[in-house]
Amino acid sequence: MAPQGQPASVPDDGLTTRERRDRPLLIVHTGDGKGKSTAAFGLALRAWSQGWPVGVFQFVKSAKWRIGEERALRVLADSGAGGTVDWHKMGSGWSWVQGRVDPDGDPAAAAAEGWAQIRRDLAAETYRLLVLDEMTYPMGWGWLDVDEVVDTLRARPGRQHVVVTGRRAPQELLDAADLVTEMTKIRHPMDAGQKGQRGIEW
Repeated sequence: MAPQGQPASVPDDGLTTRERRDRPLLIVHTGDGKGKSTAAFGLALRAWSQGWPVGVFQFVKSAKWRIGEERALRVLADSGAGGTVDWHKMGSGWSWVQGRVDPDGDPAAAAAEGWAQIRRDLAAETYRLLVLDEMTYPMGWGWLDVDEVVDTLRARPGRQHVVVTGRRAPQELLDAADLVTEMTKIRHPMDAGQKGQRGIEW
């Protein structure tokens, strides 16, 4: 049974409860704490279980990385028991953590190409949920035009939910979002020099 939470106030927007419940959301997970992408992939699992087509677009992780959520969602999609899952990686080995750029690649061009594909998919309503993982970084670096991204996400047709993850989300994106969560770091093992762990970080 779905949660029956009561809103603090009901807007005078002329919508029925059912119509209001089916509104597409723009969601942002930001902040310096761990768990932004993990929470977004949790939403992808819920979407898959509802039979929705899901599109994951990773902007920063290297195309060579194989993260646990990708494998799990691909296996689930192949099972035929839920929705479809498409996984796109725009990175060429570049990372905000290490500041590395693949000398044979053009990360700004890869980001622009990835955004162009997202715009096409939004226009075609290809997915019911889009996970734009770590897209705040190319926005912050000037590789993607913030105003254009926000305008496109605001004007998306149909019932497409979009979740954007990454640190330092631009204020324009936060202002446009329906749901914003800031992950706040209290303590992390990496602060004490511990490396990322299999099964925890990937």
